Amino acid sequence: QMKPLANVTHVIFDMDGLLLGLDELHVLSATDDGPFMSIANTEKIYTEVTQQIAQRYGKNFTWEMKTQLMGRTQPESAKLTVDLLQLPISPDEYGAECKRLQQQKFKDTKLMPGAKRLVYHLYQHGIPICVATGSAKYNFEIKTAYHQELFALFHHCVLGCDTEVKHCKPAPDAFLVAASRFDSPAAGPENVLVFEDSVHGVSASNAAKMPVVMVPDPRMDPEECKKATLVLKSLEDFKPEEFGLPPFPE
Repeated sequence: QMKPLANVTHVIFDMDGLLLGLDELHVLSATDDGPFMSIANTEKIYTEVTQQIAQRYGKNFTWEMKTQLMGRTQPESAKLTVDLLQLPISPDEYGAECKRLQQQKFKDTKLMPGAKRLVYHLYQHGIPICVATGSAKYNFEIKTAYHQELFALFHHCVLGCDTEVKHCKPAPDAFLVAASRFDSPAAGPENVLVFEDSVHGVSASNAAKMPVVMVPDPRMDPEECKKATLVLKSLEDFKPEEFGLPPFPE
């Protein structure tokens, strides 16, 4: 019998690219090398929209730029994008155009492989679960509209616009606030497991002193994933018993 990697009593999920994705069909963009999985994560919508706006001004949005933006709130992200791409528009104008283009695309979100099975399993075993996302309220509502049944299982969702979240990931705020809102919070941060796909999210978990399972984009440099407690290709590969949680039924 192996010793579990952590004794987990509560679980926090990131949303974009972890729980929610899109059919690859919708999101082949100029910056990608072609389809790498049947469901592309919702992070790719941000990439595609940014690239679309960048190209209008003869600019190119790179993967390096993208990694600097992941996990940030919308206003921070808009300001940084305008700076990185040196766009001749204000962050507000850029943000408004992003919002318009994103909303057209977010209607097509799908659950990522293994997400439904894992969330239902934890819920059925009475494990308190919640979501902590950098997503703004308007995007959150569009993305989750077709997945109400699943999102109803979460005790609460902490969004990027939450007034208690003073600093976005990589700061620990989102996870600390999320953990504090359970009816009976965990004994300590070491008992709260985080699921993440971004480097900023992993850093935020580390700062919150919470164990973290990372399911990174396949293009991510493995070096960048080293601070995660465990790295998986997909949520389908997660074994709950490795973290002291009830195993999946045979």
